[in-house]
Amino acid sequence: MSKLKALLTKNRMDTSFNDIGIQVPQIYLPGPGIDLQKWAVIACDQFTAEPQYWQQVEQQVGTAPSTLKLIFPEVYLDKPGATERIAAIGQTMTDYLRDGVLVPHEGMIYVERSVGGRTRHGVMLCLDLACYDYTAGSASLIRATEGTIVDRLPPRIKIRESAALELPHILVLIDDPEHTVIKPLTTDRASFVPLYDVELMQGGGHLAGYAVTDEAQQGVVQALRTLAQPQTFAAKYGVGADRPVLLYAMGDGNHSLATAKAIWDKNKARFGVDHPSRYALVELENVHDQGLEFEAIHRLLLGCKTDVLTELKATWGDRVSYTEVASVEAMKQRVDSASGRRQMAGMIGGGQRFGVIEIDQPEANLAVGTLQPFLDRFLAGGGAKAIDYVHGADVLERLALRRGNAGFYFAGMHKSDLFKTVILDGALPRKTFSLGQAHEKRYYMEARKIGQKSLACRWGCDSN
Repeated sequence: MSKLKALLTKNRMDTSFNDIGIQVPQIYLPGPGIDLQKWAVIACDQFTAEPQYWQQVEQQVGTAPSTLKLIFPEVYLDKPGATERIAAIGQTMTDYLRDGVLVPHEGMIYVERSVGGRTRHGVMLCLDLACYDYTAGSASLIRATEGTIVDRLPPRIKIRESAALELPHILVLIDDPEHTVIKPLTTDRASFVPLYDVELMQGGGHLAGYAVTDEAQQGVVQALRTLAQPQTFAAKYGVGADRPVLLYAMGDGNHSLATAKAIWDKNKARFGVDHPSRYALVELENVHDQGLEFEAIHRLLLGCKTDVLTELKATWGDRVSYTEVASVEAMKQRVDSASGRRQMAGMIGGGQRFGVIEIDQPEANLAVGTLQPFLDRFLAGGGAKAIDYVHGADVLERLALRRGNAGFYFAGMHKSDLFKTVILDGALPRKTFSLGQAHEKRYYMEARKIGQKSLACRWGCDSN
């Protein structure tokens, strides 16, 4: 075995913890002199119905180095020039690595994000995709919390498979009511070296990151191991000791992690199990963090050609009723306070203004799960041109009241119910909840090498 190969093997043994599915990462950060406010932009899957948002981002960034030039905003996915955009992303990644725009940092990063008067806390590390299965009925250590739309993966795979870097907007949750994993990092923050500190563009709040010491990293590992003990898991959720442990549940970026998994499944046959694509860089947060809030994700039908309410009544007959209300606030109040066996959802536009839909004998546990199959059939049958998934009742109201559109408003779920629901019932309907509203989503700051030669590059080679 060569000296380099021996060094790489030793490093993997020292930094990978297969029993809890993590790896201590090497993370690339913007180098000295980079304008961090222009560097950090919001997750690529946000504001897909508002192209003006991304136009404003482009104007603000200008020619400065920015993660905007390393991602593919989904608002442009169905627009001309996709092939050229992907090629430009790949070239910019190479340029940034070559020119020192990005510089390496070894180890976990403790993250604080403050927005809307709340601060949430996280830690950047790598998850082992060998421990992740997003298919229905999965019992893996890392699991999807919502249904994965396989048809949404191919364009993401095309972007990632030729990329030298990954830039994560993935948030993964742990169920740690005693705050044993991340809170000690908050306590020790004063002893950590600051890595970045920036007021984010477009109302994104404040972001700061700190280098986690070796001792603190060991504390994270040990705390995760305690959470992953089968007896601890069984007692917490009242399940049998033979029930497979769920340690990590997807919060945001479900399709991004599923894309990373698809790439890893291809690469492991070609390059072996030690290829860097086996891991994905994520931010880990505690579902019990007071700064973390669950928000409902609403539905927006674009270009309706058929009356939605008529189709609803044709589908459910006497089991569905519609009541018009005077305002969006009245609609929200009725839906958010709903109880009992009948499910409620708000409706905006669609030939009406504001109303409340009630469904008796629903087919799913949540209103969004009952209505989603109807919306899928409505779209497939040509009832509308497209569907979008919208964060925020104000955005839904503004877009749904445009001629030809219709919106559906849903109440949120309580975050403390997430893990037990996934353990007992499996993944929720797709796009059920969101960690905060659109402007609160993760901004890109950190990167990680995922190219074939990334491991060797950690020790000074220039290629990707």
